[in-house]
Formats: sequence, C-alpha cells, structure tokens
Amino acid sequence: MPDQGIVILGIPIPSRSPGFLAVVTAHVVVGLGCVITGLVAMLSTKRAGRHPTAGTLYYWSLALVVASMSGLSVMRWPADIHLFVLGILSFGAATVGRAARRGRWRGWLRLHITGMGLSYILLLTAFYVDNGPNLPLWRDLPSLAYWVAPALVGAPILIRALLRHPLVLGDRTVARSKDAEGS
Repeated sequence: MPDQGIVILGIPIPSRSPGFLAVVTAHVVVGLGCVITGLVAMLSTKRAGRHPTAGTLYYWSLALVVASMSGLSVMRWPADIHLFVLGILSFGAATVGRAARRGRWRGWLRLHITGMGLSYILLLTAFYVDNGPNLPLWRDLPSLAYWVAPALVGAPILIRALLRHPLVLGDRTVARSKDAEGS
C-alpha cells in the first residue's frame, strides 16, 4: 500500500512515515528559528552583543535547515532538486558573508552584508516555492511569484543597506581620501 501522506495546517506532507515526519518537524522548527534569528540580526544595532549572537544563531540554524532539507530532498529526489539547489546556494552565500566578516577580507563589510542578505532571500524563496501554493493569499498568485517575490522585496533592502550603512560609507570615504593622496 503506497504512502498517501497527510495534510497539516493546510500544507500537504508527502509521507506519513515516522522518520519523514520527524525530519519535517525538525526542519520546520529550525527553519522558524532561522527566520527569527535572521530578522533579529538584520534589525539589531551592528555592534557587539545582539547582532553577532543572532547572526551566529542564524548561520548554525541555517546549517541545520540545509542538512534536514538535504535529507528530505534525497527522500523525494528528483522532485525536490530545486529546493536542494536553493538551500545550498543560501548556505553558500551565508558562508561567504560569515567568512568575510570573521577574516576581515578586503571589502569584508559589503561581502558580509551581501552574503547574509542573499542567504536570507534564498531561504525565503525556498520556503515560498515549496509552500506558497498552500498558503492563504499566496495560493492565488502565479507560481512565478513564489520565485521572485522574496527578491523583489529583499533586493531593495539589501541595496539600501549597501548604499547607506555607516561603515560602508566610511570605507568609501577612506578609499576616496587614499585616491586623493595618491594623485
């Protein structure tokens, strides 16, 4: 007898298998933690304390989300390959953003902001691509909206942060003064 799955809160879960449901449950809980800690990091003052703590929690929550997503994707391969790709891209972007900050690479702040911002956009894209057809309001949108809405909202915020962050502005001022000294 084939596994018919179940529906929880209007969202179809493709399997009733206890193992699958355990991984889905962990994935949802850690995913919610990821969304919340990402928001806290974004909205916190950028100094020691809340921002780096929330950012670290976001990064490791994202690692767990990607691990659980990988397991779920393998169980439903090839139907979920797009979610696997989005998860890997999200974690890759976060890893670059985190490494740039920790290693103080040249232009680290722009790389940090861009990597972490893109990571969050990709995380939300994966969520909406997977769940949008089952969510109130979202279910009435064309499927293309699930792919582009997070970027349409997130990209302007990311660009604004890159153009207005005081430390990024400070980097530009220092670069301009060095250019003026050299000429």
